[in-house]
Amino acid sequence: MFALKELSHNYGLSVSSGDLKLLNGQWYITHSGLLGIAQRRRCSAISTSIDQFASDISKNRWIFKAKVFKAHSNKAFVGYGDADTSNTSPLVRGAEMRIAETRAVNRALRKAYGIGLCSVEELGWANGSAFSFEAKPANVSGNGHHNIQPRLRDQLCLLIRQYNLDPSLVKAYAAHFCGTETIKEASRDLVESFVSHLAASAKEDLEGLICKLNSFAQPAEVQQ
Repeated sequence: MFALKELSHNYGLSVSSGDLKLLNGQWYITHSGLLGIAQRRRCSAISTSIDQFASDISKNRWIFKAKVFKAHSNKAFVGYGDADTSNTSPLVRGAEMRIAETRAVNRALRKAYGIGLCSVEELGWANGSAFSFEAKPANVSGNGHHNIQPRLRDQLCLLIRQYNLDPSLVKAYAAHFCGTETIKEASRDLVESFVSHLAASAKEDLEGLICKLNSFAQPAEVQQ
């Protein structure tokens, strides 16, 4: 926690502004947070290029190389980023090329400015960047199939990405909203109501929603 406070102070990062995110108990920096650092430190240039030899367009696999040039320096800080269908969310299918570029830029910026925190955008789908939850169906039809809205989970994932929300805090808020211990125990109707509530809150008062979500953060342990 001390290192996080020092990082926030030294680089002007803000949790409320979306520069830092707490995911599964770990802090990550965001792309916007890194760009903010680059702007404040007067980064002179950022260039990107596709690695033609390593990329495989037929398999939708993209690898980018990014170079960051700090102010008053000709030294380039290089970072590589890759993206394909195996390490990106199904919600962004078709955008793998842009994701690979963003990851490359993030790595180069982190090298240039000595940022030890991994960025949110570098996380792969299987490594926890996706919001994982399933709503418990309200009932089961006579033929044995769950009566559940198939796109409900995707709607919630989209809201989280669109407004850059913390998935773990959203899950905690959802459970509280539905009156269950976990979101998986909530009925389909309750989860659907929560999704509608979350969408309206984010649109009407995003700052207030973020404050509400932060109230579900687990307090840090005090070292004796």
